[in-house]
Amino acid sequence: MDKARLKYEMEKRGVTSCDLCRAIKISKSAFYRKMNGTSEFTQSEIQKIVDFLDLDSPVGIFFTEKVS
Repeated sequence: MDKARLKYEMEKRGVTSCDLCRAIKISKSAFYRKMNGTSEFTQSEIQKIVDFLDLDSPVGIFFTEKVS
């Protein structure tokens, strides 16, 4: 999980952590635990974030890009 990239995408779109928490229906404390790596985002939470932020792909934020 690339915390800095997710924050960048949120800031670029003017989305606060509270906005995102409401959109994916999790508490702020759960969100911060996930952002800091204490726990992981679920597949459905990742999809909701991708949809809410209108991202092309979760790769690069939630998954590492494969280089061959």
